[in-house]
Amino acid sequence: MSQDGASQFQEVIRQELELSVKKELEKILITAPSHEFEHTKKDLDGFRKLFHRFLQEKGPSVDWGKIQRPPEDSIQPYEKIKARGLPDNISSVLNKLVVVKLNGGLGTSMGCKGPKSLIGVRNENTFLDLTVQQIEHLNKTYNTDVPLVLMNSFNTDEDTKKILQKYSHCRVKIYTFNQSRYPRINKESLLPVAKDVSYSGENTEAWYPPGHGDIYSSFYNSGLLNTFIGEGKEYIFVSNIDNLGATVDLYILNHLMNPPNGKPCEFVMEVTNKTRADVKGGTLTQYEGKLRLVEIAQVPKAHVDEFKSVSKFKIFNTNNLWISLAAVKRLQEQNAIDMEIIVNPKTLDGGLNVIQLETAVGAAIKSFENSLGINVPRSRFLPVKTTSDLLLVMSNLYSLKAGSLTMSEKREFPTVPLVKLGSSFTKVQDYLRRFESIPDMLELDHLTVSGDVTFGKNVSLKGTVIIIANHGDRIDIPPGAVLENKIVSGNLRILDH
Repeated sequence: MSQDGASQFQEVIRQELELSVKKELEKILITAPSHEFEHTKKDLDGFRKLFHRFLQEKGPSVDWGKIQRPPEDSIQPYEKIKARGLPDNISSVLNKLVVVKLNGGLGTSMGCKGPKSLIGVRNENTFLDLTVQQIEHLNKTYNTDVPLVLMNSFNTDEDTKKILQKYSHCRVKIYTFNQSRYPRINKESLLPVAKDVSYSGENTEAWYPPGHGDIYSSFYNSGLLNTFIGEGKEYIFVSNIDNLGATVDLYILNHLMNPPNGKPCEFVMEVTNKTRADVKGGTLTQYEGKLRLVEIAQVPKAHVDEFKSVSKFKIFNTNNLWISLAAVKRLQEQNAIDMEIIVNPKTLDGGLNVIQLETAVGAAIKSFENSLGINVPRSRFLPVKTTSDLLLVMSNLYSLKAGSLTMSEKREFPTVPLVKLGSSFTKVQDYLRRFESIPDMLELDHLTVSGDVTFGKNVSLKGTVIIIANHGDRIDIPPGAVLENKIVSGNLRILDH
């Protein structure tokens, strides 16, 4: 078959597939109850647009030859932003800000049911508690009215709303909106798995929230975007609720509100220097004359090692973003927000292979005018994805004040230790059971724990500590033990008599 004939054939197949998907979506829409009809229609329309693009785009979405290092002035050092100081009218600047937390994730990777934001991380405080405390502290200190907005998913919405009642006396107005709900598609047939709009019974796994890039359309569709613009708000600060370093930074906010060159900046991405642990993080590059976020999934296989190199790509995206509300409104109404599609393969409990199409919020940077990267200290990136991260934030490495964690002054190194806890610690309840109290980690560089290990009270860990209990063995670290540059393996049981 000639080249032209093959591409015509491909085009016919593609059109037939789009038609089949359209019919399937119409069947699903008919099953929506009347009060959910409009909402479901918007979701399915959004999915169809994404699916259409997915069929059009083939191969890696970046041409590696076009990737360049960003120009010097397009990524500013935080010190330079901070050196400008703060204006006298910082309260009026703060009153133009809205804080948005991405709250769509479940705690399943840490063995918890329900929203991840409700996991206790420090002194019984959850991620959500700490967030509310931070903003309440701001509002009280500067006599302002900075609201908190939670972008929930259909997985987290109900549980989150129940818990919000406990903050009714706090000095923070809290709003929520839901990100879209898209149908997963069968990897073989590329047709939706869902048969109707319900997500119970055999439909439980048929739906998914399509990544945080969905924030632009969902926020717009919820009506909140227009409400805040009407109230004179100008910027949103968007971050993941599990990043405990993502607090409101007055210096960055001032830089946005009072741009030094008078040119307003519509999008700021906080980036920070890569360490060996961050080689997979998305990085900012110059591409076709614009700042562009490149994720590892977009990189052609031959260039993955180059992408991971700490020498060529020195920074990565923290997902702390400052975005102009007026710009979101303009771009949303022009249908001009362009984000690469992330194809996320999953296997459902029954063994069915599906794919879900997602987008990432930071990928929209190239659609905004006068975008900027700010290279912030590592302290602004403190995500808690695993119990190894949880151990760090629960320890004496950090002190807690008004909902914000700061590195202890007693720690002599600016970086946190590298902690790797084995599979016996993956679930939060198992992890908590294995520590009678959180060890002193001020002088720790590296900790690896594997197997059936428990820690008594008041243990101190210093330097490099490796504890390995082989299969069938058990190690109990006794109360008050000090382990400095030690490898412990075999069996260690100290029994009370």
